[in-house]
Amino acid sequence: MAIITGFHHTAIRAADFDVTLRFYREILGMKTKITWGEAPQRAAMLDAGDGNYVEMFERGPSEAGIESPILHFALRTDDCTGMLEQIRSAGAEVTMEPKRITIASNAGPIDVQIAFFKGPDGEVIELFQNSIL
Repeated sequence: MAIITGFHHTAIRAADFDVTLRFYREILGMKTKITWGEAPQRAAMLDAGDGNYVEMFERGPSEAGIESPILHFALRTDDCTGMLEQIRSAGAEVTMEPKRITIASNAGPIDVQIAFFKGPDGEVIELFQNSIL
């Protein structure tokens, strides 16, 4: 049986990427773990401690009217595919099947497996499987 092994990250959209990055780093004291992409599609994973992260995406021009900066939250799992099957069998809406991706980060390529579903109130939840982050 697959299990959730902890909280992994909350993803946010940054209207001004540089200002938001500076706030999280200089005011809140988070350290940049990895970065990827180029303007206007930059992203960063900021270490919030205890294996928890804030994932920040640069808000693109097409997202100008979106009010909420929160995109989703991610739960760490030991088996992305198995956990998603448990979730599906409980009747939750799966919005993205398990997918292996490689994040081309400043620290080198990082392989992860992710999947997305909606919780009972429509909240977007990501399953995140990786041994490094």
